[in-house]
Amino acid sequence: MSLQSVCCLKVAAAADSSMAASSVFRPGLFNHKVAIVTGGGSGIGKAISAELVELGCSVVISSRKTERLEAAAQEMRQKIPPSSPASVTPLPCNIRNEDEVKGLISSVLKQFGRIDFLVNNGGGQFSSPAENVSSKGWKAVIDTNLTGTFYCCKEAYTAWMKQHGGVIVNIIADMWKGFPGMAHTGAARAAVDNLTKSLAIEWAHSGVRVNAVAPGTIFSKTAMENYKELGPNLFKMSVPFSPAKRLGVPEEISSTVCFLLSPAASYISGATLKVDAGQSLYHSMWEIPNHSAWPEAPEGENLKALKELLNPPSKL
Repeated sequence: MSLQSVCCLKVAAAADSSMAASSVFRPGLFNHKVAIVTGGGSGIGKAISAELVELGCSVVISSRKTERLEAAAQEMRQKIPPSSPASVTPLPCNIRNEDEVKGLISSVLKQFGRIDFLVNNGGGQFSSPAENVSSKGWKAVIDTNLTGTFYCCKEAYTAWMKQHGGVIVNIIADMWKGFPGMAHTGAARAAVDNLTKSLAIEWAHSGVRVNAVAPGTIFSKTAMENYKELGPNLFKMSVPFSPAKRLGVPEEISSTVCFLLSPAASYISGATLKVDAGQSLYHSMWEIPNHSAWPEAPEGENLKALKELLNPPSKL
């Protein structure tokens, strides 16, 4: 199995049927706050939503899949104690459609009267060498991961945060060494990293903080099952590429997001936190085969010495 197929695990939609472990943050930290989490019905988005709910937040989870949203909302509601002001509201939305994004923001404001937090977790991609990506496939991934994030940021800002402040966290990916095998999402996520920095400056005067989180390889039972019989081996093959020699779980992303949303991060904006155990500093999962296609180095004594180093003359 080629390591090229493993690269898609960097942004695996890590979903799990169990709820998050208890939050490390103090109970009631987000009482009476309102958050929107796109892609909140599964994976990392679900873990973020569950932790926000545990901390007293009213969370609106959104994605295109209504049934998944309803199931996730029901699961989270069962964990809310009677004394908590938290709630979970599923609202379907295709973030690639600007009118649907406007409808989502309008509905949240109508129901709750405020938007304190926006977590742009919604996204999607597929594994493919760049030469095989069609224009339709490219556009779909860019529209979802980049344009959809921009629509959500812009509408949340203009409709509420411009006058009242707020916090935005964008979920991107480990694309710092490029993203071979998924060039479309690598380009989109890199653009969101830059968008995060731009908005942090443009919207600072409104009291809006904008940050990003870049997860490494995140594992869950559901993500593994999505790859069918290849899943177990794909995740096992990813372990050596993490300096921690283990994979991350969605709850390790959600706690970072909650930190960035919290008063503890009140002086942080325009930052991207890499939650990857140093994976982005380590070697790449993309395997380059041996080849002789590269142009030869310029002639001279250094090239001659190099050739002798690599292919020493026989002493026979």
